[in-house]
Amino acid sequence: MDSEVSVLLQCTAWGGLLEPQVQVELSARFNRRTEPALERHIEEVWIERVNREPWLFNGAKFRLHSYSITSTSLTCMDGAGDKRDSPSCIHEEEEGLQKTAGSADHGRSNVLTHQINEINKVVHEQHNDTDLISYKQRAGYLRPAHTPSLGIGPPSGRSKTETQPCLQGDVSEGEAPTPILTLRLGLTCYRDFLGTNWSQRSEELRQRGEAEFGDPLALLAQPLGVGGVLCTSDRKVVLIRRSQKVAEARGLLDIPGGHPEPKAVCEGLAGVTEDKIRVEMLQQRQEAVVRELFSSVSAEIRDEVNVPLRSLGEPMLMGIALNHTSAGRPSAEFYISCSLTSAEVQELYWKGGVEAHESTDIVFLREKEVLQLDQHSPLWSELCPSAKGAVLLYQLMLSNQQDRSNQSQISLGEMSR
Repeated sequence: MDSEVSVLLQCTAWGGLLEPQVQVELSARFNRRTEPALERHIEEVWIERVNREPWLFNGAKFRLHSYSITSTSLTCMDGAGDKRDSPSCIHEEEEGLQKTAGSADHGRSNVLTHQINEINKVVHEQHNDTDLISYKQRAGYLRPAHTPSLGIGPPSGRSKTETQPCLQGDVSEGEAPTPILTLRLGLTCYRDFLGTNWSQRSEELRQRGEAEFGDPLALLAQPLGVGGVLCTSDRKVVLIRRSQKVAEARGLLDIPGGHPEPKAVCEGLAGVTEDKIRVEMLQQRQEAVVRELFSSVSAEIRDEVNVPLRSLGEPMLMGIALNHTSAGRPSAEFYISCSLTSAEVQELYWKGGVEAHESTDIVFLREKEVLQLDQHSPLWSELCPSAKGAVLLYQLMLSNQQDRSNQSQISLGEMSR
């Protein structure tokens, strides 16, 4: 494993999640904790950065606090993948941390996880495992079931029901329960990110959060980013080289990405400027928040690569990766198909998009090359952490897809005997 990145959540076992399978819970309880001395430090860091880099600007962002996954399956898995035989699992914790209750009334069970466990695991763990199969065994406790291929419709001879995402568990034959991911979100901003996660004091803030609030993430901004693994019609993955005038990972290779914007959800609200956005304004617009989460990654591809939206497929959430060079900052990573060839995408890129200034070059990798990327690959060191996390999830997605294909071939062979 690379110490710069880890996977918090992988949806690859289901072939990824589409927009109707994701929901949000917004609350001020999920905001960052504040105190006067820290706020002064954040302001000092921001003033210093803007003086050096006047092109930087602040803006509201969504803060990822935690998540849960529910399914119609009656088997419950905890964060380590252990099965429990109750139809409802309840995870209790103190104020300021995640609190989730499974709903027996709806016959659902929760897969309970939290960023803290994953981040602490990375902080205290030796990272000497670079083998993808070993990584799958450690991270992939949700095993593959019937899921559609990447960017392709249901395999020939299968019904739509047979290709629905499925959570392994005690499910009656013929049923295919759809997992629902709930993201618990608060609000933060880019200025707070630079003054906490990106600050040289980030480890100190983690320790203080643990000591004062029982939560090492309590004082960190934790803005939720988005990234898109864009795959062209000739099966090539698009990477862009970041410019020297961006705040992070200058000159490194990245996937197109950015942030879902709270201001986009608040458009139309009279008199609401960016600095006046509050969680309460968003609580009645939860569907719009989910829509912004999925549409923002397509918008970033349009603006950074200059690919029109009509050429992009529906974003599929592969999972959430953590960037440990910025104290475990989370990013939702998507797979997006493109109807254009790599040559057509390259031509559009060099014509320049709205955010052309954020990158200086475009690179295409064949699917096989992406599968072979690891710490021993020369190109790996050129990838920024967010791209590494997306690559790991994409590798898991393709690997799971291959596993399902092999299982299908074995089944067909047995049937023909």
